[in-house]
Amino acid sequence: MTKASATFAGGCFWCTEAVFDDVIGVESVESGYIGGHVENPTYKRVCDGDTGHAEAIRIVFDPDVIAYGDLLDIFFHTHDPTQLNRQGNDVGTQYRSAIFPHSPEQEAEARAAITRAQSDWPQPIVTTIEPLSTWYPAEDYHQEYFARVGDQNPYCMAVIAPKLRKFRKSYAERLKG
Repeated sequence: MTKASATFAGGCFWCTEAVFDDVIGVESVESGYIGGHVENPTYKRVCDGDTGHAEAIRIVFDPDVIAYGDLLDIFFHTHDPTQLNRQGNDVGTQYRSAIFPHSPEQEAEARAAITRAQSDWPQPIVTTIEPLSTWYPAEDYHQEYFARVGDQNPYCMAVIAPKLRKFRKSYAERLKG
């Protein structure tokens, strides 16, 4: 299997991780922090909004099974890229919409995906393309959060479960068994 990586920030990492865990060709999804100025940030520090980091996910995928452009299209259809520094009730720069390309080719594809996605949104897309910087995995209890405790967490039931239902309906052909 060929492996490639993609790094996206689209609000709460529990939400974005849950979406991409279901996609055929995705080997793994890790929640973490990127784009800030503090070494070894913690969830509490990132949530305070003073580290500059975004809650993000790092996807390892097989580009022979799913293209980076397809991952970008899913990303743009599963969060609101027109909200600046927020997703719903999650507010702050840590919840910004951002793409962190791993190569010049990914950067070009990200720009093309923004152009494609703009036709789906009445407001301008505010998703940024930011330089790839140091990746900090989130604490263990954040990994696979929805899969582990989603049905026991009111936030997950109110925010993530409806997002996943919509995603699974729209992308049924892309879902793992």
